[in-house]
Amino acid sequence: MAKLRQVEVLVGQGKTVAEGVRVIGVTEAAYDRWRSEYGGLKLDQVRRLKQLEQKNGRLRRTVADLTLEKLVLEGQTHCV
Repeated sequence: MAKLRQVEVLVGQGKTVAEGVRVIGVTEAAYDRWRSEYGGLKLDQVRRLKQLEQKNGRLRRTVADLTLEKLVLEGQTHCV
């Protein structure tokens, strides 16, 4: 969010977007991706989004682990 804001300030001062992204040290593609993802969000909304993404990642790993355990257990019962 801070880097997005920094580019906005630089553009407001007459710099181009290309110059702004060079100053913050990212590519224009990264800037465009951030802008499309976070551009309309407030800071508290971005924090909440990050929390939900982390929780989603943990839940996905849990499901993957449980699925693997189930497959292993099913394989053991077929081998006996």
